[in-house]
Parts: sequence; C-alpha cells; structure tokens
Amino acid sequence: MNKVFFLLVSIIAIDAYSHEFNPAHLVINQSYQDQNTYQASWMYPVKNIGKRAEIILPSFCTTVSKEPFIKNKYIVEQITINCSQAINGSSIQIKDLSVLTDALVTINFIDSTFEGIVNVQNPEVEIPMENQYYPTAYLYLGFDHLLDGLDHILFIFGLLFCISGFVNIIKTITAFTIAHSLTLGLSVLDIISLPQATVEALIALTIIYLATEISKNRKIINTPWFMAFGFGLLHGLGFAGALNEIGIANSQMLLSLLFFNIGIELGQIALIPIPLSLIYISKQFNYINQVKVIMSLAVGGMGFYWFIDRVIGIIL
Repeated sequence: MNKVFFLLVSIIAIDAYSHEFNPAHLVINQSYQDQNTYQASWMYPVKNIGKRAEIILPSFCTTVSKEPFIKNKYIVEQITINCSQAINGSSIQIKDLSVLTDALVTINFIDSTFEGIVNVQNPEVEIPMENQYYPTAYLYLGFDHLLDGLDHILFIFGLLFCISGFVNIIKTITAFTIAHSLTLGLSVLDIISLPQATVEALIALTIIYLATEISKNRKIINTPWFMAFGFGLLHGLGFAGALNEIGIANSQMLLSLLFFNIGIELGQIALIPIPLSLIYISKQFNYINQVKVIMSLAVGGMGFYWFIDRVIGIIL
C-alpha cells in the first residue's frame, strides 16, 4: 500500500513541477539624448503555456524591434521605442499573458525608476506622473515566488513536522529565514555563486532527508534550528536563482533585494498555519502517527522525483 501511495505522489509531483517561477520582465530605459526615445528589453520565459505575450504601448509611440534570441530561460527581444510625448501618465498593457506568468515592468527614467506588476487578471499598468521611491513590485515577486516554489513549501512543512514546542518552532523558522536571507543577498550581489542546477538538486536532497525524519518517533536533534540554518543556506541560493534570471534592472539593488526577501517571508508566514493546524488536529484525534507517515511519503515522493529529474538535467 505504501509503495502504491509513493508512486501516486511521484506522479502528482510531475505535474506540480511543471510550473517554474519565471516571470516575464519588460525593461524600458529612457534615452539621455532624446527623452521621448526609449530602449527596451522584453524577456519572456521559454517554457510558457501558449503564445508569447504582446506589449501594447501608448498610441503615440512607435517601435522598431530586433530579431528575438534565447538567453538562458528567456526569449529576449530588443525594442527601440519612439514617442511623440512623455509616457508619464499613460499606461502599458501586456496582452495574452499566461495564467501562470506574471510580468515585471521596469521603466528607468533619467531621474527616477518606476516598477509595476501585471498578470492575466490585471494586464495593464499605469505609469504615474510623480516619481516612485520604493521598488515595491519586488515584494509581490518574492511572495509569488514562495507560493510557486513547491519544493520550498514542502521543506517548511517538513520542518514543522520534525519539531515540537512553540519556542523550538520560532527558533527553527528564524534560523531558516536568517540563512536563506544571507545566501540570497550574497548570491544576488555576486559575492558567492553556485550552478543553479546543482543547487536545485541539493534542495531536493534536503527534502528527501526531511521525509526520512518525519516518520521517526523521536526528535531529530535537540537543536533543530542548526539543521534549519544549514539547509536554509541552500534554499537561499535557490531563491536567488529566480531573481538572478530576470535581474534587478533599477538602481535600487539593496532595496529591491530587501523587498523581494520580505515578500518571501510574508509567503512563509501565510503558509505556516496550514501544517500547524494539521498537526494540532491530528494530535487531538490521536492520528498524528498516521499523518506523519502520509506526510513523509508525500514529501519523500516529490523529493525523489525532483532529485532524479534535476540530476538528469545536469547530466544532459
């Protein structure tokens, strides 16, 4: 029975893995010579459901595009935009976005930067007349990245099944947060670097390890926050991979990184009550051991699939 359940979970994992966090990114840079001329770069994920989304600029603008090319996980199109007036106060629409793809719009004016997020529900972004001082779009990207990262979610859930006591939970989550914040920042700032495919494979190993610990009828270690910190360093490199792909195209590197990290933390906080509620209810009805076995099989099945798939990706 356990083997059948393990197989079913592995099959489910195939579908769960199909959605990577690869937001599109439109970067528009204002020309110093002619302030109504802009150089744009339109980055759209290669692995996308449906056709590539289309940029709809204000009616008073015309465009000249170069032949798109593939760079890493993105199709990149270089565009020259000529407008008869300033684009402040107008709007940009991105048509035919996939339901699984958000788009970050970055407009670097000579004296300021504007950033916004568009998606299939809200495909249009308004360019304000006044300056934008904080890169709040990265807050949404961080939150979205955490919710889309099933491997990170499973790791957090697994951690909570391996520890007990409110104080230990706070210490463990804090250690994980500090660790992934550290490597996220160091990686984005190019201070440390590891191949992303290798990082993703190692993250899958951390999930497999947790799966083996969940089913044990003892505490894994007296200080689980040490393990959370060590594994959190790897997960931080995973968070950084997505951010490095689209890049930070404004002059506020540290603020953008901070907002992205805060978004990740908000995503974690939003999800933590789910496993805690499941643990509490199962203990009340004396089903905690059965729930831990099911959780261990589910986490282990997905972890094994991800590890094999990612190692094959490295080899091939």
